[in-house]
Amino acid sequence: MFQSFKDGTMRKPTQIERLYIDFDAFFANCEKQCEPSIRQQPVGITALTSEYSVLITRCYMAKAFGIRRGMRVKEARALCPGIIIRQARPDIYVNIHTHIKHVVEQHLPIVKVWSIDEVECELIGSERDRAETIAENIRQALREQIGECITPSIGLAPNQFLAKVAAEMNKPLGLTLLQPQSLPGPLLDLGLTDLPGISKNMKVRLNRAGIMSVKDLWDISARHARKIWNNVEGERLWAELHGYALTRPPTQKRMFGHSRVLSGEFKDPKRAIDALHLLTVKAAFRLRRAGFLASALSISIRPHNHPPWHGERRFSPAGDDFTFVRQMRSLYADGLSATLQPRRLNAISVMLHGLSKPCDTSGTLFDAQGGEERQARFDRLMGLIDGLNMKHEKALIHVGTRAQLPGGYAGAKIAFGRVPDKEDFY
Repeated sequence: MFQSFKDGTMRKPTQIERLYIDFDAFFANCEKQCEPSIRQQPVGITALTSEYSVLITRCYMAKAFGIRRGMRVKEARALCPGIIIRQARPDIYVNIHTHIKHVVEQHLPIVKVWSIDEVECELIGSERDRAETIAENIRQALREQIGECITPSIGLAPNQFLAKVAAEMNKPLGLTLLQPQSLPGPLLDLGLTDLPGISKNMKVRLNRAGIMSVKDLWDISARHARKIWNNVEGERLWAELHGYALTRPPTQKRMFGHSRVLSGEFKDPKRAIDALHLLTVKAAFRLRRAGFLASALSISIRPHNHPPWHGERRFSPAGDDFTFVRQMRSLYADGLSATLQPRRLNAISVMLHGLSKPCDTSGTLFDAQGGEERQARFDRLMGLIDGLNMKHEKALIHVGTRAQLPGGYAGAKIAFGRVPDKEDFY
């Protein structure tokens, strides 16, 4: 029946095996926890302090006014004049996330951190019979040790996919069980986009294939799902929807990068390069901490009223700021020329890729003028700089100019699948 799981990586549990915690309106509720005076008010969070900035999240009180993620602050105030707007503070959220992990692991081991506000735990042995009690104990411990505002919605199910679905079914402060023997029952009330992995675009594709509901998706075969997705992910989603537990192949790190929407003076191409410089060295710092070298650098430039531009440079594997900044600046100049020297830029990004480990890099041919020795000096110097900066927990020494960007937190962006380390805030 299945084309890709003949190696024992799939089985069908008969009990609850996974507990998934999805915190409600996490950024907004962190701000409420830190600032008691706003706890009974609608709160929205932005990346920048501007009436034209968009909300990256909002609390449930604000949601009741029709305020959505992605809405501009000015529009949100029109719907809810009393809304409290706070600029995101990723360092605070990461610190709370760290404390949350400590509390949860007093009850169950965390098998995976999916994002700053989503974690997955495994239930074994008798824990499976006590799953609901354990979930209530975790909820009570979080309330006592983290705070009453930072509320978890918890899902219990036979696999991670269904546990995540369950955690989102009764927000906020929900506790939902999806027993294997109850499937598909409770799932049939959901929409297709309520399932992880089904975006609006994927829904359109499913609709074209005659799949209009979760029941339609449940009723097709695994082979049919694979055909609709045109890859193995369709088959995997079908299996997880039906309660199978899958062991997915481990993913490999493929790149280190950062992006930035520009504002104010940094929209000027002469200042935007300072922002790109900072993003480049931030990405390089993460690369070195993870023990990688990169042999390619790509940048993207999104000019105002012009099509976006993308460029790439390849070079011998390196890990130092000097190499990456030199390549970035040369590539940036090419990009401005290709886009006819725009007067304003809307966004920039940088990516280091072509990754390898130092032990896997063999005999690269450097130029005849002592290139190998020069690279070794760069590497030693970067080791000293990184060591001093980590010791003092700030960018005491840095290569080139260091811009202070609006909103701060350059290189410490929180995204699904990535929780910044404390070193990202230096």
